[in-house]
Amino acid sequence: MKPVWRWSRRVLAVLVLLVIAWQGWYLGWVVWWKFADPDMTSFMSLRLDELREKDPRAELKKQWVPYARISAHLKRAVVAAEDAKFSEHEGFDWEGIQKALEKNQKKGKIVAGGSTISQQLAKNLFLSGTKTPWRKAQEAIITLMLEAVLDKRRILEIYLNVVEWGSGVFGAEAAARHYYAIPAVQLSAEQAARLAVLLPNPRKFGRLPNSPYLAARSQVILGRMSSADIP
Repeated sequence: MKPVWRWSRRVLAVLVLLVIAWQGWYLGWVVWWKFADPDMTSFMSLRLDELREKDPRAELKKQWVPYARISAHLKRAVVAAEDAKFSEHEGFDWEGIQKALEKNQKKGKIVAGGSTISQQLAKNLFLSGTKTPWRKAQEAIITLMLEAVLDKRRILEIYLNVVEWGSGVFGAEAAARHYYAIPAVQLSAEQAARLAVLLPNPRKFGRLPNSPYLAARSQVILGRMSSADIP
């Protein structure tokens, strides 16, 4: 039994070291992005591969712009729509998660996620869209890293530059130019609200940006924007 026990301990030790090294890899990138701007995220790569299956020459529409070059209206609209407590929480909105669970149980299917902007950013930067317990656990760990290393302004800046706003459209600048032919800094409050309502399902909603449902939803977001706290 002793040789078997020793072998088991060694295997366990190796596995623990591998997990630590893997998490260190994630942490290293988070620290790097405190100073450098991400060019391509895991989610962008996934979408680009999908587009190139249909058109090998397909490219993403994306252009990084600094925080100051993004309309304050869009910042408020996104916070109001996606994460009202963004400036208050430390990565997780436990009340929002509880409400989402209750809503899903009531509907008998997943209709709400309760993910914060920080959680969404963790997924977009590193992970796939698969909803497995391991992926959710890894998302939570990366979320803690983001909140520990980056301030809220940087988290929101990166999020606004990498989030998907339509098929092949990533980031606020590309979205503003794609839908309104203007730079992100010039977005009005109403335009910002209309962009924010696309986020839950950008590839579907992006095909019908002026639908009655999205127009009504954008008015709700517009009413919440004045109370949205942004860094």
